[in-house]
Amino acid sequence: MYAIIKTGGKQYKVVEGESIVIEKLDVEEGAKVTFEEVLTVIDGDDVKIGQPVVKGAKVTGTVEKNGKGPKIRVFKYKSKNNYRRRSGHRQPFTKVKIDKIEA
Repeated sequence: MYAIIKTGGKQYKVVEGESIVIEKLDVEEGAKVTFEEVLTVIDGDDVKIGQPVVKGAKVTGTVEKNGKGPKIRVFKYKSKNNYRRRSGHRQPFTKVKIDKIEA
C-alpha cells in the first residue's frame, strides 16, 4: 500500500515504514505530523484517486530529523565588467518516517 501526498508545494510517494525528506516543517524532532492532502491511495488493485484529494484519507508520521542539505555555491559573473558575486545556500529539510496510511 502506498499513497501520494502533497506538502511544501511538492508531491511525494509514501510507503508505510519508509522515511522521506521533505521541505522544512515547523515541528520539533519526535513529534507526530499528519498530512491531510492525500492525492491518491493505491492498495493492490484498489485505487482511490482524489479530485483533488481523497476524502477521509490521511497519512501520519514521526519527525526524525530537522536539518540542512549540502551547500550549493551560487556565482554570478559578467565578463568585461569586473562584476563577480559569490554566495552559498543550504536548503532546510525535515526527515519524516511514515507510520500509517489511512484511506
